[in-house]
Amino acid sequence: MLCESIDNYEVSLYGALTLTQGFILGAVANIFLIERILAAGASFQIITFCVQASAPPFGVFAVMNLVSGFGAALQEALSNGFVGSLTFHSKSKMGFLHASYGLGAFAAPLVSTQFAQMERWSFHYFVALGLAILNTLSMILVFRFKDREVCLREGGELVTATSDANGKGKFRQIMTNRSVHFLAFFVLFYVGVEVTIGGWIVTYIIDVRKGGPSSGYISSGFFGGLSLGRVILLPVNKLVGERRVLFIYAALAFGLEFVVWFVPSLIGNAVAVSITGLLLGPMFPIVMNQSSRILPPWILTGAVGWIAGFGSAGSALLPFLTGAIADKHGIQTDFDSLVAMMVVMVLLFWLTPSTPPAITDRSPPSESDLEKEIR
Repeated sequence: MLCESIDNYEVSLYGALTLTQGFILGAVANIFLIERILAAGASFQIITFCVQASAPPFGVFAVMNLVSGFGAALQEALSNGFVGSLTFHSKSKMGFLHASYGLGAFAAPLVSTQFAQMERWSFHYFVALGLAILNTLSMILVFRFKDREVCLREGGELVTATSDANGKGKFRQIMTNRSVHFLAFFVLFYVGVEVTIGGWIVTYIIDVRKGGPSSGYISSGFFGGLSLGRVILLPVNKLVGERRVLFIYAALAFGLEFVVWFVPSLIGNAVAVSITGLLLGPMFPIVMNQSSRILPPWILTGAVGWIAGFGSAGSALLPFLTGAIADKHGIQTDFDSLVAMMVVMVLLFWLTPSTPPAITDRSPPSESDLEKEIR
């Protein structure tokens, strides 16, 4: 679909900027708005896909990207915040949450590759529309517009202390926490690497390896590995330790990228890309679990929401930058961009504390205490 959108909208890459803006707006809105808007976030995508299925003019298409990004960020923020606040088996549940994302990303290229070979390529968005409707209905039926704390209590979970400071005060607490920013930018680069590999690898295989129209299935292999890794590597994460194993996965994925770029084998590249997905898969759940360990409980939901929502902007911003560079200097420069992003990603996680700061009082800080700390 990336190739088709570029062919039909010559400036389509710039539409990624509106999608990025939507993600960031959604991440900020998560902090200020009430925590019962998961279904509302899903409904924004219904509006988007209704419009984009008609292949509208580029300006309209780009504005709908902003709407889609806003809705997706709300869902990312609230779902990760909800699972991150669970008491029982939260690590496994976080892994399954993100495995379901990988499963959807695995299926998407199987559908889009078929539509990309059709004259009305934009009809692909009718499939996305159907899924968005099902998603919205499921959110309404499961959560019934209830608050997060009510849902947690009804599920038998222990509800931790939350800050009485809402809105501006809560926003300030999150934005003055250094660990939040390290984790948010890690996720930004991680999602950028993930989507860049899953998207631009198809263009690379077609242009450089001379693959045919079915090269889109390689992207499915990557996201299939991503989904699988988030489940089958859970015992490995536990055995080795989540922080240590993330660096091991990163080193192995780094090596496999060299295989993809320097070994001229279509089959070999496809296998290497799939294994790369397998290794990258557990990283997002590991970071979400790390957030739950090191962040104060009274800002956890809002902070995890900001991390996930802000980081999701990487799915639009970094592939856009990678594509812009490739347009000017050739698709081979994707390798340099990916290597740089992976190095920054690992460095940011290394800078993130491995343990929470020593806190003698586990109650939320008052507004006056917070102002003194900031001064």
